[in-house]
Amino acid sequence: MAKDSQTPLDDELARQQEEADTQVEPETVEGEVEDVVEGVEEAAEVAENPEAEVLAARVEELEQTLAETKDQAMRTAAEAQNVRRRAEQEAEKARKFALEKFVKELLPVVDSLEKALEAMGEDATEAHREGVSMTLKMQRDVLAKFGVEEIEPQGEPFDPQYHEAMAMVPNPEMEPNTVMEVMQKGYLLNGRLVRPAMVVVSQAAG
Repeated sequence: MAKDSQTPLDDELARQQEEADTQVEPETVEGEVEDVVEGVEEAAEVAENPEAEVLAARVEELEQTLAETKDQAMRTAAEAQNVRRRAEQEAEKARKFALEKFVKELLPVVDSLEKALEAMGEDATEAHREGVSMTLKMQRDVLAKFGVEEIEPQGEPFDPQYHEAMAMVPNPEMEPNTVMEVMQKGYLLNGRLVRPAMVVVSQAAG
């Protein structure tokens, strides 16, 4: 038997040596593992970046603050508009009714002129009658210019909001609660009652 011939044990040892030679070195495997771990960590940082989360939360907070500020600004603007509208209404009301006291003082003058014109007899001259009539017309025109309206409800249903009943008189020829006679005209100032009309009202005959 030749001395250089290999035994089965030698063959097995040779095979194991060959396999060992083809295996990856430990340093290489460790480096590849480190690369994988680093890649995973980088992906996690991108997905869960604390700074990005803080920025997103800050943006959301600013958007909410902006929405609240806009809402508050709109409320403030609406309130200012309401205040301005109320002020305008009050000013308009004050303008409309500032003459109320003056009108009340002027009405007796109109009443006197009307009664004087009615009381003129045949002995009154045409010039005298015309003078009183023109003066009365001027007074009425001035009152109308400033929003004063007459209330003369002859023949109309009695309305306690605008009429004051001085007497109730049975009258079978008229519907009950009808104004039979106007003793004194009433007046409105821009639709608001200044003086009620003094009237005689019909009632059903007993």
